[in-house]
Amino acid sequence: MSMGDESIGDGSTGEGAGTGFATMQGRDYPSIRQFTVFLENRVGQLLEVVRKFEGSRVRIVALSISDSTESALVRFLVSDPEVGREILERAGLAIVESDLIGIELPDIPQPMLRMCTALLAAEINISQVYPLLARPTGLPVVAVMVDNIEMAVDTLRHKGFRMINEDELKDWDSA
Repeated sequence: MSMGDESIGDGSTGEGAGTGFATMQGRDYPSIRQFTVFLENRVGQLLEVVRKFEGSRVRIVALSISDSTESALVRFLVSDPEVGREILERAGLAIVESDLIGIELPDIPQPMLRMCTALLAAEINISQVYPLLARPTGLPVVAVMVDNIEMAVDTLRHKGFRMINEDELKDWDSA
């Protein structure tokens, strides 16, 4: 999908619906992959993970940490998930992959309120939200984990939101 494609209001998803999205998992809705790494809660552990990307073209475009006294879950998105996964696997890190949606926040008053209200009205649960450092089109973007990605994408499109995909993160990275 090109960065200038604004045809988001049709709400169509599903096989042959013309969304222009195709993932390696065979889905035709936009999603971005999150990697979760479990770390001991010790000084320097995050730096060790971040350094795994040193010397590569892969950039960390979002990061979230949930910690407790003894451990931490580091969740992040990278500009190239395929290469990112290889880097993490070669480093011997146990990773969990999850699909999230990248939601571009329009330049309107209270876009987060509008997004949350739309998802609540559709009875879609949100379990994670954090901002992306990348702004492929110049507008803020949040990564959101929901219990039904396809329904969330359809709902948000009907409300005028635009979703980003992994290719846009790669394009942003090379700019």
